[in-house]
Amino acid sequence: MSDGKKSAPEVAVIGTGAIGSALVHRLLGSGYDITVWNRTESRATELVAAGALPARSVREAVSSSTLVFLTLKDYTAVEQCLTQLDMDLSGHTIVGMYTGTSSEARLAAQRATTLGAHYIDAGIQASPEMIGTDTATILYSGSRHAFEQHKTTLQLLSKPRFVGETPEAAAVWDLALFGVWYDAQLGLLRALGAAHEAGIDVVEFSHTASTQLGHVVTGVSATVSEMQQATYPPGPADLTEHLAVVRHLIELRSGRRLGNGGLPEVAARIEALIADGRGDEGLTATVG
Repeated sequence: MSDGKKSAPEVAVIGTGAIGSALVHRLLGSGYDITVWNRTESRATELVAAGALPARSVREAVSSSTLVFLTLKDYTAVEQCLTQLDMDLSGHTIVGMYTGTSSEARLAAQRATTLGAHYIDAGIQASPEMIGTDTATILYSGSRHAFEQHKTTLQLLSKPRFVGETPEAAAVWDLALFGVWYDAQLGLLRALGAAHEAGIDVVEFSHTASTQLGHVVTGVSATVSEMQQATYPPGPADLTEHLAVVRHLIELRSGRRLGNGGLPEVAARIEALIADGRGDEGLTATVG
């Protein structure tokens, strides 16, 4: 390694799937020493040929590196790897790169810190081919100290964004963003399905659906402001008017393949607010 690279930490990548392989190639190209381990050894062969060092076990890979990426498919795989570690990991940082829940992030952090390591959880807002480009964003949470310590390395992978000191912050942010897409896409599919069954031209209907979705997007800032200030102006409709529409939607969606989108729970929440004398507030009050 050249003199300019001597300060770079030795890195281990546990799991050499698409994301793990992309990380390894990016860091190898930047002059890092990389140790790799994969449960199926043959899947790391190409990376070893590219210059990575093979490890015979998770323990061996982690003990040789101060920065460890767990690029695995789920928490079950992460847990299986972490339970194989039984040594003092003081001075090490473990980065969990998998899609998981907030409770799983907390459990991973607890295990890592019990061993003396710093823990960072990561939410990957990027495809493998985007790793190392300006279009990739990876969310991080947990140890701010470890994030700052390894920021130079993390910047080689994406635009790193630290989103909170609780281990679960990145997981919640990541899943909540997925939820925005799923809610919008499934809402659109429910609407298109209802329109089609009613004999409506779905192409014509889609133009008005686009406008409706646009209202949600343009209203994001105002909605956030209402939540922060805990004030819920009615806007185009108050809760009593919203309740009537929500009840009609429950009837429209009854028995359909994609369900009702949780609208009965929404109706129950609105009814409770109205009973509490808050019927003149807007829809944002439902989360207040």
